[in-house]
Amino acid sequence: MMKHPSDLAVLTTDAMARADRFAVERGVSGETLMEAAGRACAEAIMDRWAPRPAAVLCGPGNNGGDGWVIARLLKAEGWPVTVFAMTQRDALTGDAAAMAARWTGEVRDLAAFDPARFGLAVDALFGAGLSRPLEGDAARAAALCADAAIPLMAVDVPSGLHGDRARADGPAFSADLTVTFHALKPAHLLWPARGACGRIALADIGIPEGWQAEAQPCAAINDPALWPDLPPPEPGDTHKHRRGRLCVLAGGAGATGAARLAAAAGLKAGAGFVTLLCPPSSLMEAAIASLAVVTKKIARDQDFGETLSAARAQAAVLGPGAGTGQGTRDRVLQALVAGIPLVLDADALTVFEDDPDTLFAALHGTCVLTPHEGEFERLFPGLLKSSLNRIEAVRAAAGRAGAVVVLKGPATVIASPSGEARINVHASPRLATAGTGDVLAGLIGALLARGADAVDAACAAVWLHSDAGRAMGAGETAEDLLARLPGAFRRLSAARGRAAALERLAAPPRR
Repeated sequence: MMKHPSDLAVLTTDAMARADRFAVERGVSGETLMEAAGRACAEAIMDRWAPRPAAVLCGPGNNGGDGWVIARLLKAEGWPVTVFAMTQRDALTGDAAAMAARWTGEVRDLAAFDPARFGLAVDALFGAGLSRPLEGDAARAAALCADAAIPLMAVDVPSGLHGDRARADGPAFSADLTVTFHALKPAHLLWPARGACGRIALADIGIPEGWQAEAQPCAAINDPALWPDLPPPEPGDTHKHRRGRLCVLAGGAGATGAARLAAAAGLKAGAGFVTLLCPPSSLMEAAIASLAVVTKKIARDQDFGETLSAARAQAAVLGPGAGTGQGTRDRVLQALVAGIPLVLDADALTVFEDDPDTLFAALHGTCVLTPHEGEFERLFPGLLKSSLNRIEAVRAAAGRAGAVVVLKGPATVIASPSGEARINVHASPRLATAGTGDVLAGLIGALLARGADAVDAACAAVWLHSDAGRAMGAGETAEDLLARLPGAFRRLSAARGRAAALERLAAPPRR
């Protein structure tokens, strides 16, 4: 039932409609697509649950048509099934009417639905394109299911969620299992909608190859298959200076911890030589705390770009613990003039909150910005609220900035100035602790220093960071995350040759 794992495309609802039309134009009938979709749902239900009384809630459109197929196939396998319909069968049109005509079992009005009488509910009311809140009997059914103890399977997306906006604007169903078709939609990946989908299964319904020309994906799922050459291979005669020289700007006395985390992560990610560039006030503090990381004092009167050049830096990380004063702002701009790949994080972003255009004018294509949501809002005011979803917001931000933007969160979005976007679904809530973002900055910096493209460096680092986070235990912190990184690199090697991101969407059932 799963699509080929190399297909990591994410489609908007409009693009999915175009893919469907492409299939029909190539001779695949709408009834054939609907039968395949309903069969995929029925098989997913039977794989997960033993036979039990099932209520199939059918809406007025194609999503409801899928529901009529599900009901028929479950009944054929001996399941007791009742269809609860929003629309009388004689009022249905098109493929949905054809599928409803094949149903020979009980049909009741949706207003009569009572989940207490059933062991499973199937939400086939509305699909991902619903653009208005649920109301009437559909809203009532969603509320009843929320209070019931029975599991729920959703067709395409739980009704009430918009597939693109990834949120509900009113009542919505919450599923234990969601089956969608051909490609994932933003709602399957972005929160809060992601949390309402439960386990997600992606079904191949037979859309012919070539659909991409008519239905351009809005993003791809971040997966090792997309950056197969990272980390880069190391020849047998390599040495530390060939493996990349990374510099990290440290803060003043008492504020070096974040930079030290970034520097240590850079070493873990394979940078051969990592230097902490420290103001005089923090040099001794950093030198005592760091073993493998070299510390060097920043000359007060030296341009920071010249400091990076003197250190032979091939990439640099600026921002973690750097402070929000004029000195940090000046060093960022001077580093940008130097032209080497840069990771700008935390304070290196915040110092431009009152004048982001100055930063954007200085950025170049080998820069990576790594804001969390608050920092993103300060640099790109209102963009998250005015955009269709986080994917579109980050794509717009990257285009405006002229640099790669990594919006951190439970579904981290990475976008390039060209509009390429990737969504990371590999994360762990264990990463929601202080210092883990500094580790990510160091990982990206190391891969940049080793010669990786900015987009791929960001994507690979986000995946590795997330994988290490998945191995963290309760009570572990950013320092423990560093210790988990070697295991993430080993698992990355094991993952080569298979794209496993889709399987990781299969969260444990809620009940």
